[in-house]
Amino acid sequence: MGLNTASFIYTTRAGKFAVWANLLRQLDLRGDERILDMGSGRGAVLMMAAKLVPRGHAVGVDLWKSADQSGNSLDAARRNADLEGVAHRVELVTGDMTAMPFEPASFDFVLSALAIHNITNPAGRRKAIDEAVRVLKPCGRLVIADFRSTDEYAKRLRELGANDVTQRPLDWRYWYGGPWTATKLVSATKPAR
Repeated sequence: MGLNTASFIYTTRAGKFAVWANLLRQLDLRGDERILDMGSGRGAVLMMAAKLVPRGHAVGVDLWKSADQSGNSLDAARRNADLEGVAHRVELVTGDMTAMPFEPASFDFVLSALAIHNITNPAGRRKAIDEAVRVLKPCGRLVIADFRSTDEYAKRLRELGANDVTQRPLDWRYWYGGPWTATKLVSATKPAR
């Protein structure tokens, strides 16, 4: 087994969960927040976040395309919410992250894991970033993990006036195939007004 294969298997089975557990801990959640996961797929990050908000609410939005993630479906996400014991505080919404069906300033945190890059054109990816900022409450935090287009996301966040825009590589546990496909983190805070 080569490095690419070993890295992919480890990241898929364990690494991404360890990295997201750490990222979510760093958010210092109170437990009553509203969290949105853009492109939630089968719900790995969504379910982890939902467990940390026992008095809150976690929402996953996705188009549920299997081309974006094998086994991706609304039913798979529902089953995972049931299995993880968080179905009562998880809402699953079929929607496009470039035109989300949520009111402005609806969420304390917006998360996205390896999803925005699935939008094939730069204008669409910019619109997804615009939407993430739109639905964030003032002072809300945006956390994106992706392995493509992260420079583009950070640039757009700065153009939108976001505060504390940071971009950094995540560690080896989130490499899908070695360091040349390392996942990067982009985070930002929506201004107070």
